[in-house]
Amino acid sequence: MAAAADATPPSYDRVKAVKEFDESKMGVKGLSDSGITSIPEFFVHPPHTLSDLKLASGTSGSLPVVDLADLESADRRCTIVDQVKEAAKTWGFFQVVNHGVPVSVLEDTIGAVRAFHDQPRDVKAKYYKREEGRGVMYASNNDLYRAEAASWHDSLQAWMGPEPLPPEELPEVCRWEVAAWDGHARGVAEKVMELLSEGLGLERGRFEELTFSESRVFVGHCYPYCPEPDRTMGITPHTDPGIVTVLLQNGIKGLQVKHGGEWVEVSPVHGGLIINVGDFLQIVSNGEYKSVQHRVVANSEKEPRISIVVFFNLSKWKGSGRYGPLPELLSPERPAIYRDFTVQEFLDNFYGKGLDSKSFIEKIQIQN
Repeated sequence: MAAAADATPPSYDRVKAVKEFDESKMGVKGLSDSGITSIPEFFVHPPHTLSDLKLASGTSGSLPVVDLADLESADRRCTIVDQVKEAAKTWGFFQVVNHGVPVSVLEDTIGAVRAFHDQPRDVKAKYYKREEGRGVMYASNNDLYRAEAASWHDSLQAWMGPEPLPPEELPEVCRWEVAAWDGHARGVAEKVMELLSEGLGLERGRFEELTFSESRVFVGHCYPYCPEPDRTMGITPHTDPGIVTVLLQNGIKGLQVKHGGEWVEVSPVHGGLIINVGDFLQIVSNGEYKSVQHRVVANSEKEPRISIVVFFNLSKWKGSGRYGPLPELLSPERPAIYRDFTVQEFLDNFYGKGLDSKSFIEKIQIQN
């Protein structure tokens, strides 16, 4: 496999090939649908990325599943807070069931996002751009020009808050489902954030006060069939930058989470949603909750994998324009393990590099 990954023709112009692919606006879905049997060279990942694609035979467990039924019952709530806290500390990921969103809504949302990606290239092309931060954007690989190698996915993105996105800006084929999903995902995220806040010994509404659910980005990923899944990735290993992420996916596997030094495949629970801790939450919790690496392997199934992600982050920074561990969590016995950082540092780190692991947390960790 390593030899195959290094077999790039000496005359190959990577910059030109990437630019031509980007300007074609066909995405990897277009490449897959064209019937190619080998992937373009700029999608081929180096051996160090591909070396551990095969999961260890003895996988290190499965994602915790938290049942949110009877959440407002005092006894049940204490139990659920403990379960969420433990999952966020030890895994950084967990699935929630009985979260209040009907299965029919989950299925309609997945169907609508797939319908967008199934449209002809010329219909999708009017949304194809690389202007991150506002409105609606369809593209293949956010970090196409920054990453060491491209990955096998396309994405529809919509910046839903804090400034509301007018529904008419969303593609017609999935307009109402995406707008509705923003409300459903926010409702689930706010329930979970209350539980996470209580798990830190804070008031249940503390994260809401801190505007932790107001900045929201909707991302509808499509991972189409890949003819050479052992030479590329769906998405490379990375951590999420924000507070929490709410993930909805169809039944095609592909998501893997790093736990106990090994990659663990996530088996979707019917009707469930996946929650994961972001870097920002690890920092403000002073390391109590863990943001962990995860990745998506390239899809070897003929059916596309659909993954719908809503990233949540705060909308109001402190007056100083800086952020760090919450002061109420610090004490002489438990001093800050991260320094304060600025908005600009946070944004520059995310938009200035390809997806990778925890470089930002490493940068601001206080070395004792």
